[in-house]
Amino acid sequence: MKHAMRWLSLILIAVALAACQRRDSAAPSIPETPVTRAADAATSPVGSLADLPTSSTLVHVPQASLKALGDPQFRRFRMMMVREQISSDGARDGREPIRDPRVLEAMRMVPRHEFVQSSIRRYAYIDQPLEIGYGQTISQPYIVALMTELLQPKAEDRILEIGTGSGYQAAVLALLVKEVYTIEIVEPLAKRAEETLRRLGYDNVHVMAGDGYRGWPDKAPFDGVIVTAAPERIPQPLVDQLKKGGWMVIPVGSRFSQELLVLRKVDKGVERVTVIPVRFVPMVGEVQKEEKKK
Repeated sequence: MKHAMRWLSLILIAVALAACQRRDSAAPSIPETPVTRAADAATSPVGSLADLPTSSTLVHVPQASLKALGDPQFRRFRMMMVREQISSDGARDGREPIRDPRVLEAMRMVPRHEFVQSSIRRYAYIDQPLEIGYGQTISQPYIVALMTELLQPKAEDRILEIGTGSGYQAAVLALLVKEVYTIEIVEPLAKRAEETLRRLGYDNVHVMAGDGYRGWPDKAPFDGVIVTAAPERIPQPLVDQLKKGGWMVIPVGSRFSQELLVLRKVDKGVERVTVIPVRFVPMVGEVQKEEKKK
C-alpha cells in the first residue's frame, strides 16, 4: 500500500507538470533579463545568516562548505533562487513547485557558485543552465530540485548518478543520502568535479571517470539512479543495477525531443510515468553504439 500511494502521488505530480511550459536544461547562452534580476538582488534586504536552514533533516553537511555559504551576496541569491524559482512561494511559469522540505533545505545549503567557473559565478543562481565547458552544462536549479524530489531520496540510500558534470547535482544528493556514486565520461570534468567536491567536504560522493552506460557494477545494486544526459532509450544495464522498488529519473529521447521519465523497478520489469518535456545534452559513448544496433 505504501508503494502504491507513492506511485499514485508521482502520477499526480506528472499530471500537474504536464501543463508546464517547456524548460530547456541545456542553453548555449546567458540571457540578460535574469542577470539584471540577480544584480538587483544584491541591494535587496533579503537574506541573512538567520535564513540558513538548520541541518537536522540532512544526512551530511560538510563543514568545509559552510564558509562558502556565508558569503552575503551569494547567500541572498541562493535564498531568492529557492523562494522564487523552486518552492511553493514562487514557482514560476506554471511549473509545479517543489514541496519536499529536505530537498528545499539541500538546495539552500549547496553553494552552487562553487560549481561554475569564476568568470560566471555571478550568474550561478539565475533560472538558467550554464555552460561548464566541453559542451556540457550545469542544469538550471529547478530541474536539479525536481529530479532530486522525484528520486525520493532517503537517508540510507545509495544513489548512482550518470553524468557528474560540475558535481552540483551530486552535492545536493550528498546531503540527503548515505552515498553517491557518480560517473562522468569527460575526464577533465570528472577531475574538476572531484576536486571541487573534495575541497567542499562532500566525502560521501565517489567520482569515476568513464562511460556511464554500464553503470558501476562493483557497487550495485542502488536504491536510486539519476541520469543527467539523454539516451534515446533507457540503458538496460542501469535498470539491472537498480534495486527492486528503487527509482530512476532519466531524460529520454533525441536531441530535440526529450521527456523526463520516472521509473520504478518491480517484479515484472519497470513501471514508468512521463513528467515533463526537457532538453538535456545527449548521452554519448557506448550508448550510441548500442542505439545504432537497434
